[in-house]
Amino acid sequence: MPLKRDGRDFVGRHGETVFNASRRLQGDTLHTPLTRNGVIQAMEMGQAMRDALGARPALTLWASPTGRALQTLAIIADYLDLDWHSVRTDERLTEIGMGSWGGRYYAELTAEVGPVILPGGLLRSAPDGERYDQIATRVAGWLADTAADPGDRLVIMHGISSRVMRGVMTGAPMDACGAPVLPGHPQGTVTMIEGGRETMVHLGTGHAPA
Repeated sequence: MPLKRDGRDFVGRHGETVFNASRRLQGDTLHTPLTRNGVIQAMEMGQAMRDALGARPALTLWASPTGRALQTLAIIADYLDLDWHSVRTDERLTEIGMGSWGGRYYAELTAEVGPVILPGGLLRSAPDGERYDQIATRVAGWLADTAADPGDRLVIMHGISSRVMRGVMTGAPMDACGAPVLPGHPQGTVTMIEGGRETMVHLGTGHAPA
């Protein structure tokens, strides 16, 4: 069943980072800054949100505590004339934990252990990393704990964890990975979820899926 709450949720994937551009596994690495393309993507997200909601919309701002999510949100908030300092963060919004694979180059790791990106674009879980059912549990916990947030909110997070959270929010079928997931989106994408249904606000121009 879809998880429903009063108000709309705008869920965004952060802009391209230096790790994305160099094809390195980011996972839950905290601080990987946006590239020039990533900044442009965040600006496009901000303009799309401004076009949809106007200036100073009544939005609760949420983000993963990672630098790339907060940097993306800062740019969007500037477009919306909102105070970035009002953002609330939660570690449950971070990206899939990749354990000892985190930070390694995709090509290097693939040569060592085989394909890391699975059919459909999900990342293979590292032996000492996070499983998809664990992601589903943590994002579902965040959704439950924040269900009373008033009105609309904007949540900036990550490629894999947002796929799982969007799946939980819309009641997506259980995937073979062990969690409900929706299709991946490029960096710089924003969708809106209302009443358990998702619609596209802005399709980003970054790489997909991870």
